[in-house]
Amino acid sequence: MGQFARTWGAGISAAALIAGSVGTAVAVSSPASAPKKPVAGTALSASAKVTAKSVRAWQQFRIRGVVTGLRPGSKVTLQQKQGKRWVSLPASMNTTSRSTYSMRVMLGMKGHNKLRLVDSRKRVVSPVMNIWVR
Repeated sequence: MGQFARTWGAGISAAALIAGSVGTAVAVSSPASAPKKPVAGTALSASAKVTAKSVRAWQQFRIRGVVTGLRPGSKVTLQQKQGKRWVSLPASMNTTSRSTYSMRVMLGMKGHNKLRLVDSRKRVVSPVMNIWVR
């Protein structure tokens, strides 16, 4: 199983390199547990922290946080600010049974990148994270 995960991760990385570097990101995550029950009476919010402020192109870093007010197992998607619009990148994962997430990300677009995470219905938006890709 471990070799399969390493091979799969290498394949994703290679595919991302082939795809080009403009506005692309890759997230590698393991499947989360199935949703259990909705969280009642909780305000919708999300936190997000980046493990690095500056990385090389295609260097892996993590985004970690907690989503409150949604069911455990809810899908969160990474978005990148491109011009005046927020564009959803092909990087998403399901939250854990404790509504946390830890997404491994690699960016190829050099320069200043603004990132955020949103849930599938865009009801919950994390604070904007800034990262420099050199």
